[in-house]
Amino acid sequence: MAFTKLSIRTAGADASRGSISADETDIWTIFRALRDARCVFGLRPGHIQTLQAMLSFLKPGHGETVFASNDSICQRVGGIDERTLRRHINRFVELGFIKRNDSSNRKRYRVRSSGGECISYGLSLTPLLQRASELIAIAHEMENNRRDRIFVRKQILTKLAHLEEHDPSNTFINHARKALRRKLSLPEYHALLADTDRECQSLHTPDDPPETIELPANDGQTVRHQSKSEKEKKDLDSNIDNEALKPDLLTSVCDQATSFSTERLRNWLDIENHARTLAPMMGIHPETFEKAKEAVGAQKASCAIFIMLQLGKRIRDFGAYFHSITLGQRRDQFDPVVLIKRLSKPAMQTAYCPPRWTSGRQLVQ
Repeated sequence: MAFTKLSIRTAGADASRGSISADETDIWTIFRALRDARCVFGLRPGHIQTLQAMLSFLKPGHGETVFASNDSICQRVGGIDERTLRRHINRFVELGFIKRNDSSNRKRYRVRSSGGECISYGLSLTPLLQRASELIAIAHEMENNRRDRIFVRKQILTKLAHLEEHDPSNTFINHARKALRRKLSLPEYHALLADTDRECQSLHTPDDPPETIELPANDGQTVRHQSKSEKEKKDLDSNIDNEALKPDLLTSVCDQATSFSTERLRNWLDIENHARTLAPMMGIHPETFEKAKEAVGAQKASCAIFIMLQLGKRIRDFGAYFHSITLGQRRDQFDPVVLIKRLSKPAMQTAYCPPRWTSGRQLVQ
């Protein structure tokens, strides 16, 4: 289908909307604008196909009137019924996009006088072309609205994934996903995003008040060690618990995790950096790993990554399992030293399954 350019004047009542400044406009740009904004005018795809067929009969320099017969237009649309064509044309006339210039015998043709004056009988598309600025402005506004809805929707999905990772049992997740199945308006998307933000913020709100440090009753006694932070205390306790576990023993027993390293893991710092690299590959968010590091210590969090990867398919969901043994209710039961010693036994390499978590079938197969 050839692209046709017609000379149209944008001056008039609709030219004040003004996205078109040139006198010459691509007619197919106007058609695409009406196609994208058809729901505003109550048009169906069949109407758009009929208009496309009518525009294809226009020729450069021959005006904006369609002289083709109804039968020719029906064939070009694809063989629609003539009554359907008439309904489509009447709809465009009602909307003010087409104007009928009927001859006495209802035929469509053009006549010229000797002085060059011309009279065209047919379906005039001049009203459609004169409303080019209006249609393009509406289509542009609808496109911006569509892009904004997609942008807000992606934000909601990202926050829901974050919420599901930290709190899979949250009932708001199912409610939000059911709402996203419908075609929401932009204000509805913004309202859902605000609700999702509130749910995410509730995850970071501590449920229990921080423990207060009890000072001795004697005012004259100074206890300087009380100034140490809680984080340092957790790391110290973690290092004491893992004192019996050597880096060489961990890397030799958990050879699955070690095989992904290109360099030798000599100390706990190397093991921690390697575990931080493996965590996203296992579906564990980096932020979750950092929280686990603060909660149980760097060594325990790193050992959890190595042990989980060694267990392999016995763990159904690495992210939920890691959260359970480092941040959840089972973190006090997680003892890397005991697990590594059991995994180091040849008989346990193929038959071992952590007995403390066999009841959580949603985590361990």
